Amino acid sequence: MEIKNNTVVITGGAQGLGFAMAHKFAQLGANIALIDMQQDLLDAAVAELEGHGTTVKAYVTNVTDEDAIVSTFNTINNDFGHIGVLINNAGILRDGMFIKAKEGKVVAKMALDQFKSVIDVNLTGVFLAGREAACHMIESGKGGVIVNMSSVARAGNIGQTNYAASKAGVVAMTTGWAKELGRFGIRVGAIAPGVIRTAMTDAMKPEAKQRMLAVTPVGRFGEAEEIAHTAQYIIENDFFTGRVVEIDGGIRL
Repeated sequence: MEIKNNTVVITGGAQGLGFAMAHKFAQLGANIALIDMQQDLLDAAVAELEGHGTTVKAYVTNVTDEDAIVSTFNTINNDFGHIGVLINNAGILRDGMFIKAKEGKVVAKMALDQFKSVIDVNLTGVFLAGREAACHMIESGKGGVIVNMSSVARAGNIGQTNYAASKAGVVAMTTGWAKELGRFGIRVGAIAPGVIRTAMTDAMKPEAKQRMLAVTPVGRFGEAEEIAHTAQYIIENDFFTGRVVEIDGGIRL
């Protein structure tokens, strides 16, 4: 699929990986629709991206709110005329141990709210945005591409019961959607990043950073631009669907 002059919708698009992808696609000539929760970040993102000469619009929307998502995608479709690409990037972390025990006695356990809040954003939010984007892609008759953000943590990771479950679910939905939507000209792929350099990793204690780097064969953290490049590959390669790309520097959690 051509990126230039296409409409790319990015959830969680005002910051982090979402903004890096928005920046990449704006450089490639795409029109950008950013969905995020924070108006100030969206305003700053739009101001920067508009410098590339493409159309950029922002939408303050909670991806877990069904009515809001339906309304937002209707508005985006009206504003841009069609939706060609969806990047399902919005996600949160609320890490914690499943069970904590000391001397044979349970002292703490993961709260249901802690589990559900991550599932709501990382899995339900992907479902809702993917569903609405697919509806517009089908009705346009032009097809499209959906890219879902997973994680290497989907295989299971200590302290991430909620996050790992959500990211495993994202890959399962990706495979199912590819099989269901292929007949409408819609391809679906997923990206499973490893540890990507962000403000959070920059703030890590040196010893913690070294432990993580020691199990990463390439010897460094990934860059947000490398994830954006992976999304570009999925969008542009018309034979890619129903698969997840691990872009993790060889790390195995």
